[in-house]
Amino acid sequence: MSSRTPESVPTGVARLGFDDPRRAAVLLDDPALDGIAGTPDRIDAGGLSEGLARAADPDGALLGLVRFMEAAEGAGLREKVVAALREDSVARRRLLAVLGASSALGDHLVAHPEHWVAVTEAAPVAASQRVQRLVDAVGSPGALTAADALRVGYREQLLGIAALDTTAEDPLEVLPSTAAALADLASAALEAALRIARDEVGEDAARTRLAVVAMGKTGGRELNYISDVDVIFAAEPAEGVSEEEAVAVATDLATRLMRLCSAATGAGSLWQVDPALRPEGKNGPLVRTVASHRAYYERWAKTWEFQALLKARPVAGDTAVGQAYCDAVQPMVWQASSRENFVDDVQAMRRRVEDHIPKAEAERQIKLGAGGLRDVEFSVQLLQLVHGRADESLRTATTLEGLAALSAGGYIGRDDAATLGTAYRYLRALEHRIQLHRLRRTHLMPTAEVDLRRLGRGLGHRSSPASAVQEQWRARRREVRRLHERIFYRPLLSAVARLSDQDVRLTPEAARERLSALGFRDPAGALRHLEALTGGVSRRSAIQRQLLPVMLGWFADEADPDAGLLAFRKISDELGSTHWYLRLLRDEGSAAERLAHTLARSRYAAALLEQAPECVQFLGDRSTMTPRSREDVLRRMRSAAGRKDDAESAVLAARTIRRSELFRVAVADLEGLVSLAGLGAAMTDLTAALLELTLEVCLREVAGEEPLTRLLVVGMGRLGGGEQGYGSDADVLFVHDPVEGADESAAQAQAMEVVKRLIALLGRPGPDPVLDVDASLRPEGKNGPLVRSFASYREYYARWSLVWEAQALLRATPVAGDPGLAERFRELVAPIRWPEGGLDDGQVREIRTLKARMEAERLPRGADRKTHFKLGHGGLSDVEWVVQLLQLRHAGEHAELRTSSTLEALAAAERLGLLDADHAAALGASWRLASSMRNAGVLFRGKGVDAVPTYDRDADGVARILGMETGTAQDLAERYRRVARRARAAFEAEFYDG
Repeated sequence: MSSRTPESVPTGVARLGFDDPRRAAVLLDDPALDGIAGTPDRIDAGGLSEGLARAADPDGALLGLVRFMEAAEGAGLREKVVAALREDSVARRRLLAVLGASSALGDHLVAHPEHWVAVTEAAPVAASQRVQRLVDAVGSPGALTAADALRVGYREQLLGIAALDTTAEDPLEVLPSTAAALADLASAALEAALRIARDEVGEDAARTRLAVVAMGKTGGRELNYISDVDVIFAAEPAEGVSEEEAVAVATDLATRLMRLCSAATGAGSLWQVDPALRPEGKNGPLVRTVASHRAYYERWAKTWEFQALLKARPVAGDTAVGQAYCDAVQPMVWQASSRENFVDDVQAMRRRVEDHIPKAEAERQIKLGAGGLRDVEFSVQLLQLVHGRADESLRTATTLEGLAALSAGGYIGRDDAATLGTAYRYLRALEHRIQLHRLRRTHLMPTAEVDLRRLGRGLGHRSSPASAVQEQWRARRREVRRLHERIFYRPLLSAVARLSDQDVRLTPEAARERLSALGFRDPAGALRHLEALTGGVSRRSAIQRQLLPVMLGWFADEADPDAGLLAFRKISDELGSTHWYLRLLRDEGSAAERLAHTLARSRYAAALLEQAPECVQFLGDRSTMTPRSREDVLRRMRSAAGRKDDAESAVLAARTIRRSELFRVAVADLEGLVSLAGLGAAMTDLTAALLELTLEVCLREVAGEEPLTRLLVVGMGRLGGGEQGYGSDADVLFVHDPVEGADESAAQAQAMEVVKRLIALLGRPGPDPVLDVDASLRPEGKNGPLVRSFASYREYYARWSLVWEAQALLRATPVAGDPGLAERFRELVAPIRWPEGGLDDGQVREIRTLKARMEAERLPRGADRKTHFKLGHGGLSDVEWVVQLLQLRHAGEHAELRTSSTLEALAAAERLGLLDADHAAALGASWRLASSMRNAGVLFRGKGVDAVPTYDRDADGVARILGMETGTAQDLAERYRRVARRARAAFEAEFYDG
């Protein structure tokens, strides 16, 4: 067949995916392919089309085939090769796949064409067989030196591994077996090199027992095609030989072994043998005895050294010595996580690795960069080291096996483990294919189009392979980085690492002792909860066994750990079978820690969560704990109510929203995310939104589409001041204004029906704490009508209102209902609550008399005037009456005083010089402390608190919520009395003498 250059590219060539089809047409016409290829127009004579089309690089495969066939002819192998390639499709496909994936292995076949059967007859090989083949090769090298025979024999076996790898239907599926085969081949090479070294040393070699322990990827049986082989050398003296002499001979052997593997010869090179992971690194002796290794790790080793030992495995030399080394260090590996700052050290090491990547390489790094192989490996190893102390199923040196064990044990979610496993296989497959091309050590994604095209085709991409492989690589990187940051930095790891061996295993005996030591009042009851949560072999129980040893400590940080554990059991019984609950606690930020502290710190929050366990999701992210705005809450209430058919169901749906929002606010408060003022605003917004929604529902139910009147709800007291707490009622006034043409009596009746319905619906037991709607501050008090028309209010305030009603109106703020009516109401009450010219002497005396009478009559029997939050000396009432008297006297003249907020008015009075600065500070401090203590009391006890707690446990709980040091009821009372005394002195000076 004569060589020719075609005028046009034949169709049969063009469709095979050649990068240079004209050159391919020429090569197909090469005489070396006679008997295999037909003609460029029809090349299926030898069945080449399928093999070439499937090769990663069809151009390279075809060129390599021509070169190999020329070499085969020179070696007298042509007829055998031609016959095999024509008759055996598997052989043909394997040869073309290797030639299309690796120019370096193609060069080897040209140099050693007799090795073609290593490709075409490739089969899995046991580790012991690999050793024997290389030992035989270096034992009878023929014309080659032993070192060259080692390299040639190594490449021959490498051909078989590559043949199976590159022809696999799924490159990711065979990755573990490929990596294991490469590690076994490297181990065999180390053994063969040691045999050569022993021959070089001669009789003295028998004076030592040297073991080669593989580390890193070789130790884990997950090696790359080209990688440094990390090792540690351990030696023991032969019988009758001194330790010093044995170590000296072993050092000579180890040095020769390293040189034999690392040096480049005429037959090429293998890889670098790297002993830098040994004790003291490059500054330490190359060889130590087992006892010397043990002593070093017991006294001096750093955290990273134990992480490295996770993959230690004897692979060459004296097996007994190698196993003795592993037996000596492995127990220390699984205790390493109990070292101080272990988790922090591992995390810091990962960050240092990233920081040292050259900027030019950072975005191309498959191994070290963000989302690279190290992210997966470090995540798996950290979880193994932390949890493997108690769970022996995690003690494996292989990354994918470790990942599977972590998933099976519930330490990683199944989906997360599957995602990480697939990404890891893909990244390793990329690394393999990149290194295989030239058998060069690199971990960088190529940039040249031809390299990307070969890489993409090698991983199965046929349509736009260059862009497809880059897109998939970036997607895998994003997945890995996301999961790495969630798993590797989860706070639970540090907490588990700090536990003792006894605590982390949580045996019944250990648990009972620990519960008593932690301060649980009922250890037996707590143990029953633990057994219920952790018993059995379910995945749910496995995850609880991870969480609870740590959570017990978090429960015990609070005043009532028993209540916290009980609440946790109730919530877990409700949510344990859901797909997200335990995963959230295990994986998401500080969710488990927040939950434990919340449940043991606050019965109020725990009760809300028991009613709405799905709200646990708020704890996964601090941003979700921020109280929502009134508009957002009202929008959600309207949406939920709109899906219901009747008023009861609609209001119930809105109250369900309120319940979840109350929990959100409580957690934000416990986490210190809201100030006292922010808490008051958030609680007021919740109440206002619920009143608005309920008013809308009731008006629609009673009046239909054409109501006879407009309605308004005016907030009074703490609701009007935007200062509500957890135990606050809703003090209100109800106002209505008949629409034009409506009968006034009918409008009044309709308004009354709406208001009564509203109060009834909000007063019913429901999913949230009942909202008591109190309208006793209305004109004429409880003797007056529940709802009045706007005209009636105007007439009443013009003719009959008393000074106490003007005082009450200081905090009047419309919170729900008709906006136009709200504005008119504000205008109506402005001159009453902010009277021009202030108060006359008689009115001032009346207010002072009212305050004195209230102190004498309203304090509950048996209450302590020194510690009652509202009515006691220096309490909330003292502060508010001082402020309100100042407003009534001066707000007509000073607009700054026209606010419904106590603290804002207090600050304005001080700025205006109406209030002594020291007195203002004392009054403000007392108001804040009393309000905070009252809120904290409700949070801890789950019910209203009027005074400083008299029981030590309650006082301890309140103090912890407020961020104080824990103490007795006496300590807390003394603190409050000290602040209240100063406020009482300020009150008497300003209220009676001012």
